[in-house]
Amino acid sequence: MKPTVRLRRKTDRRKSTHTLLTAGLCLSLALAAGCAKSEDDPSDAKDTNAGQEVAEPSGDQKMCDIETFGGKKLDLKGATVGFSQSEKEANPFRIAETASIKAEAKERGIKLLTANAQSQFSKQISDVQDLITKGADVLVIAPLNSDGWGPVLRTAAQKKIPIVTIDRKINATACEDYVAFIGSDFVEQGRRAADQMIEATGGKGEVAILLGAPGNNVTTERTKGFKDRIAEKAPDLEVVFEQTGEFAREKGQSVTENLIQSNPDITGIYAENDEMGLGAVNALKSAGKKAGDVQIVTIDGTRNAVQGIVDGWIYGVVESNPRFGPLAFQTLDSFTKGEEVGQDIVIKDTEYSEENAKSELGKAY
Repeated sequence: MKPTVRLRRKTDRRKSTHTLLTAGLCLSLALAAGCAKSEDDPSDAKDTNAGQEVAEPSGDQKMCDIETFGGKKLDLKGATVGFSQSEKEANPFRIAETASIKAEAKERGIKLLTANAQSQFSKQISDVQDLITKGADVLVIAPLNSDGWGPVLRTAAQKKIPIVTIDRKINATACEDYVAFIGSDFVEQGRRAADQMIEATGGKGEVAILLGAPGNNVTTERTKGFKDRIAEKAPDLEVVFEQTGEFAREKGQSVTENLIQSNPDITGIYAENDEMGLGAVNALKSAGKKAGDVQIVTIDGTRNAVQGIVDGWIYGVVESNPRFGPLAFQTLDSFTKGEEVGQDIVIKDTEYSEENAKSELGKAY
């Protein structure tokens, strides 16, 4: 793939002051759910119940209630919830996300139907249609792509089935086609990753971006936040290469192998998730590079990536908390009772650096 040209766009730096609040849910959150280990975590690694906290909404926060959306109130305890996972559970983010949904459903005594699209969008569409056929009263969807949800939305609308999407958005109308989105501020994640890269490189040199999978808002927004912040704060730090690693470790490694061939003196690598970043580490090791020769910044907060900071191979990690179970079910519970909920429920994410990686390793997933 051809390298990119120098960036010119600028943006004002936003630094949100986050506080716990209700985003229309009247919650005071310190929510928790169990997380699962990644497939190559050591067996004695600690599990954690670090839940999600809601960030302070902007002044124009829009709300949704069941009267506006359409449908009837129901008792979530007696309902059937359908959960559609987008990707195969080899990625620690997906492992932890699914585990959180299942744990919360079990805790609440709610019947849960699950499906996994195995990274095939056509399968996810048929999966959700099947969940509806099997009697799902409400749906929680982790979308693979942002577009193409028309068939599902039409079927759900006919049956007045509330939908909450988590971790990725769908391109549709909130409180009409679906109830709410729960997830991170991905543009802000990209900005924070850029801040770490600027610190790591002194704001000078050449940087590569390992892009996430195309066709979803996470990739688009994490890229925008990173590029805008670099252009604003570090004009001498040039993005010279970007190529998709599809959020996968193996693809991240192969792309980085090509990168090293074409740009052997690359200064830094921004990986839009941890798995690609860990693939980049493997490629650098195979090329005979030493820890710290290339500065790597990633997004997610998996245990293996945080360990990479401890080991010196990764400079910093911006968290993207996958433990959606408690907040997703609380949102649905409030909504189905007739209460207002936020249409965009943004969660707070932490970050890891050399200063806290070792002490906070047990909180990673």
